[in-house]
Amino acid sequence: MEIFKSLAHDEHEQVAFWSDKVAGLRSIIAIHDTTLGPAIGGVRMHPYKSEEDALRDVLLLSKNMTYKSAAAGINLGGGQGVIIGDPVKDKNELVLRSFGRFVESLNGRYITAEDVGTTAEDMEIVRYETQYVTGLSRAVGGGGDPGPVTAIGLVHGLLACVEKVFGKKSLEGFSVAIQGLGSVGYNLAQELFERKCRLLVADVDQAKVKLAEEKFGAERVSPDLIYDVEADIFSPNALGGVINDQTIDRLKVRIVAGAANNQLEDDRHGEVLHQKKILYAPDFVIGAGGLINVVNELEGYQQERAIKQASGIYEILSRVLERSEKENIPPHQAATLLAEERISQVKKFKQRVKEGDGCNYN
Repeated sequence: MEIFKSLAHDEHEQVAFWSDKVAGLRSIIAIHDTTLGPAIGGVRMHPYKSEEDALRDVLLLSKNMTYKSAAAGINLGGGQGVIIGDPVKDKNELVLRSFGRFVESLNGRYITAEDVGTTAEDMEIVRYETQYVTGLSRAVGGGGDPGPVTAIGLVHGLLACVEKVFGKKSLEGFSVAIQGLGSVGYNLAQELFERKCRLLVADVDQAKVKLAEEKFGAERVSPDLIYDVEADIFSPNALGGVINDQTIDRLKVRIVAGAANNQLEDDRHGEVLHQKKILYAPDFVIGAGGLINVVNELEGYQQERAIKQASGIYEILSRVLERSEKENIPPHQAATLLAEERISQVKKFKQRVKEGDGCNYN
């Protein structure tokens, strides 16, 4: 793969590579768009099969963050970091410190946070080397685990979905198939259990599944069969690309709505869902609660404020679904248009300010 040739027509503002032989770190940071402000996005640590896979992932995730920020009304751009390595075997203080130096070298253009394979505790080590970090523990003034706030945002997004599809204003009695019981999936299960939903859950970690069975009366489903269950809602909360040619015809649900990033393997899969009359809640809209949580740290973290802002996902997603219906386009296209329109408007405004056109500061 010729990396520079492959990036020649890419829309990202900057893609930076970092190699530290002493720490054993190989990392990439992608900055997609900073029109709305500095780029923000987590750092994912994963044992990618190849450097090309790592590059592909960081490009997709950083772009997703741009749209997530824009759709949520946040004044930040989109970025993402990846660390190539097994978080169980390869993560240590030197790796995290070196990544912090990488972030610091970008002079505030990118603000990092936790993601898959990293934790709030890891971010405290990253903070030794850079000020541009969020996703910190509550002990040091951060927001801690963003999973609970992400789950609350999901619940409010699900309310918008069931209102559109079923005409209901409550989630009581609905069946939800949850894929992935990490922090987001588990907290979502708890929220839905309290709302008297029927839960079907799948995770590669059977201990997490057993806990959900005991705590929430959830029904265990094999990870390979979660696409085949009959339910009202399928909620992907693990890794991306789960809606693809192999899975899409297996779905027996009316709604797909979860917090996993880049759930559609390709945009055309969103069109297929639309044709099948399966409502897809764009992940960068309904899953914005985690971003909202870490952004609040930049202003002095208050959980009540973060929860209130995450609850606003109901209104945002409702607007997306209204536009989808009015223009007869898939919801992910409607959400993309709303995000791009906001970015375009701010870009034009900044250009006018720069040129001094029609601006009066008196």
